Amino acid sequence: MPLLFLLRLLRTQLPVQVVAPEEVRDVSVLMATGLIEAKITALQPTGPYAPASMATVESITDEGLAEIAKMGDVRKFMQPSMRFARGARLM
Repeated sequence: MPLLFLLRLLRTQLPVQVVAPEEVRDVSVLMATGLIEAKITALQPTGPYAPASMATVESITDEGLAEIAKMGDVRKFMQPSMRFARGARLM
């Protein structure tokens, strides 16, 4: 989830390079919404399972910091979104 990735970035020394495809997608979403400043570059394929792109996150914008402040209590934000019938729990 992009907002959880934004919280991780808050605790990371920037700039930072990201190569995992799901994290590059998060960077793309956060960049498109103006919450971070980043560059996404295409990589030359080195093999069939090599990442196709890499992102360099340069900073969290003022809008990104405001979004983090709006989240308030992160534990409440991270509560499970599904409830299971008859007391079943996801472990």
